[in-house]
Amino acid sequence: MSNKSIMDKGRQYIMNTYGRIPIALVKGEGSRVWDADGKEYLDLVGGIAVCALGHAHPELTAVLRDQSEKLWHCSNLYWIEPQVELAAKLCQSTGMDKAFFANSGAEANEGAIKLARKYFYRQGQNRYQIIACRNSFHGRTTGALAATGQTKYQQGFEPLLPGIEFAEFNNLESVKALLTDKTCGILVEPIQGEGGVNPATVEFMTGLKRICQETGALLMLDEVQCGVGRTGDMMAFQYYGITPDIVTLAKGLGGGFPIGALLATDEAASGFGPGDHASTFGGNPLGCAVAHRVVEIISEPDFLAQVKNISDYMQEKLEQIVLKNNRASGLRGRGLLLGIEFSAEVKDLVDICRGNGLLLLSAGPRVLRFVPPLNITESEVDEALNRLEQSLQDWK
Repeated sequence: MSNKSIMDKGRQYIMNTYGRIPIALVKGEGSRVWDADGKEYLDLVGGIAVCALGHAHPELTAVLRDQSEKLWHCSNLYWIEPQVELAAKLCQSTGMDKAFFANSGAEANEGAIKLARKYFYRQGQNRYQIIACRNSFHGRTTGALAATGQTKYQQGFEPLLPGIEFAEFNNLESVKALLTDKTCGILVEPIQGEGGVNPATVEFMTGLKRICQETGALLMLDEVQCGVGRTGDMMAFQYYGITPDIVTLAKGLGGGFPIGALLATDEAASGFGPGDHASTFGGNPLGCAVAHRVVEIISEPDFLAQVKNISDYMQEKLEQIVLKNNRASGLRGRGLLLGIEFSAEVKDLVDICRGNGLLLLSAGPRVLRFVPPLNITESEVDEALNRLEQSLQDWK
């Protein structure tokens, strides 16, 4: 089928919930993808930070094939060996103690909200308030949506889950002003991805940890986009020298296979008992087998060192591009979650890049976002940024 035939059939049968780009991707290998008409692209979107090891990574396809010949699915009423192995590997590589598996980042964040509230309920305390941040994004399900600090995603879905208040990101005084004896948790992204690639400051993150230690509230970090090696550390929170009570993962965890995870300390995890939370497909053998290999690869010190090296290389090249473009106001982010802010909206620039064989996306109206595979090479970075520079010249 061609791009056009796939799009025509899709418009007939698929709900209109996405502003879809007018191509149909049918094949991927490493940092490259091809559409149904055979056009090749360098993919610096990767499913929005999902394809952490690129497309069709041979070790992941081998693991998936092997597991598919053993066991596809069984209920969480039974112990599942690949799930147990993944939980152990995740906890050992992140410093957390317990894991719960879901299918997505939104599900993981729903679980985090439930866990924080149930933790205090079990202690006989009526603490339910969650403090989140403005400009945040935590998912599309009703609870995660209520904790998302962008009204454009919430309109038309009211009334939202009550008990969630919004502070200013990177503003400790704003957080303190919302604290009450009902506060059970503070939910924050170490780097706001959808909100514009905004990294939290060291002062903000360490201050949140201190607030939680003083008040007993749980520190909940959403690392759905910035975790699992994306920043050059296994977890983004490691950069700040803190350990959260709860952390959520998804996207790159499965390298493209759907899986999410909720990690917690032993103390925080004690909030859940049998029957408190569940997921039919969460932690299924296929997803866990693939994710286990992803975590094995990414958690290696040499691999993380290479992520930092290629990030330094890419940032240096991007900073040169920013200096040469009078509409670019700066580069921000960390690791391989980067954004360039422009003085104009970047929608047309994204389209021009696609025409030049480069897939990028925005983060808000004026930020161009870069979330390439963590194993992208210097030569691929050079090729991608050459296409970006051509696109900037074409952007009128």
